[in-house]
This record gives sequence, C-alpha cells and structure tokens, in this order.
Amino acid sequence: MSKLLWQGRKVLNTLLGALVLALIGCFGVLALADLNYGSVHLLLGNPSQATLVNTNASNYLMLKPEYALSYNRERGLPNWVSWQLNAAWLGDAPRQNNFRPDPALPSRWYRVTPANYTNSGFDRGHLLSSEDRGVSVAANAATFLMTNILPQAPDNNRGPWVQFETYCRELVKQGKELYIVAGGTGFGGTGEKGALTTLANGKVVVPAATWKVVLVLDKPRLKLQGVTQQTRTIAVVMPNEQGIRNRAWRDFRQSVDTVEGLTGYDFFSNVPPAAQAAIEAAVDTL
Repeated sequence: MSKLLWQGRKVLNTLLGALVLALIGCFGVLALADLNYGSVHLLLGNPSQATLVNTNASNYLMLKPEYALSYNRERGLPNWVSWQLNAAWLGDAPRQNNFRPDPALPSRWYRVTPANYTNSGFDRGHLLSSEDRGVSVAANAATFLMTNILPQAPDNNRGPWVQFETYCRELVKQGKELYIVAGGTGFGGTGEKGALTTLANGKVVVPAATWKVVLVLDKPRLKLQGVTQQTRTIAVVMPNEQGIRNRAWRDFRQSVDTVEGLTGYDFFSNVPPAAQAAIEAAVDTL
C-alpha cells in the first residue's frame, strides 16, 4: 500500500472514529458493540475493517469466543489475530497440541493442515499463544486451529517472540489488562532448511516478518474510558529468520505508527483521536 493511500485511509478512519464516539454518546455502549460485532476482542477496533462476507477472501472476519481474526485465503494465513488478555483468561489447562484445520472456514476454501508445514524448517507459530488461553481445555484447544498459525522461523518463535509473550502474561499477573493484535507481513522468510517464500506448493505464504501491537490498561474495568494519551503501548516487528534466538524482544520495539505503515492497518481506531495519535507515535522504553 502506498504511503499516500495509507495516510488517506488513516484520515478517513480518524473521522470514522469520531463518528463512533458520537454514536456512543447518543446511543450508549450498545452502538460500539454493534460496530465490533459484539466481540470483546475487537473492543479497540477492527484493524483492516474485515467483514463476515465470504466473498471478501483476502480479509474475511472470523469471530471466536477466544479471539477474532482476519483470514486471507490467498496467503493461507491470518492477516491478524486480535484478543483480550486479562487474568480471567489464564489458568492451568494443559497444552492441547492438537493442530488442525479450521472447520469454520467457508466450505469451498482450502483448509490449511498441520501437514502443510511438515519438513519445511518452519514452526507452526501461534499468533495467540496457547498459554494466553489456559482457562480451560476448550479455550486452549482453540489456539491450535490453523487459522491462528503462520510459518515462523524457529529462532523467532522460540526466541524473542516467546519472550514477549511471557512478558505480556507477567503484566497481566500484575493486574493489567491487555488488548493485543499480531500478524505477519511481507513475503519470504528463512527457516532451519533455508529461505522459502511459500509452503505446500504455494498454498501457505511464508511472511518476511512478524509483528505485534499491545495496549496496556492499568485499570481494566474502565475499558475504552481508561485509555489516555499516557496509556502504554508496545509494538514489535521481528524478522522471520534464523539467528535471532538469543536477541531480547526489546531490541525489536517500534511505534504502533510504524507497524501501521508496514501493514496498512489502523490499530486502536475506537480510541479517541487525540489519545490514539499520542499512543501510536510513542516507542516503548520500559
């Protein structure tokens, strides 16, 4: 997406955000729930304006109790996965490890299988971590649907990526509530067997980088009303390649604005415009 087009979209989404706030003022919280399809995982916005219409094959919205996502049939991957993370989602449910195709995809779409990754040199990398859904066996199992998975270089997946996942859960254990969006971008990464652009004869694209944006609420009960210009956000962009396993996740911090420019998405679009501008421009330093 060109920089000019992205900037135009950003202005449009800011205006739409103002309209959302006006609707909330007139009609209450129900208006916000309707615009976000009633999903708590889209409380802060729908980054790509994904829809439930199955003809929208490159930006198909899927809503699950555990998370929301935009699926891209052409890439065989989620564009992004979005989820709420607070203490209520954590627990001691064992890792289910039951990777499987997602039966909720439209019936005529190709359904990626775990075998598509076999001997590729890439991990079946979670966007929503299984440990973020320890509240029950069913919740944990939902993270192993292949619509939550992308090809991830082992040194990324098992290095700074998992470090950052662990850090986010530590924040939750301190009483924070997080709203997280994660995905991949670009074309082509390097795994244990070298560089690849696709898996399974082109059915699954290997992204060049993985990214994640996180909004941290100190007072979870306030939800959107708790977001101010001082609210902490953390954004990372990590190359999908070997050789980074021992790097610290903090080495890969960027601003949310940078991730928006990279992906073309508009994060936190339901946040009041002044607060949104401030929190997206900052690069985390904690």
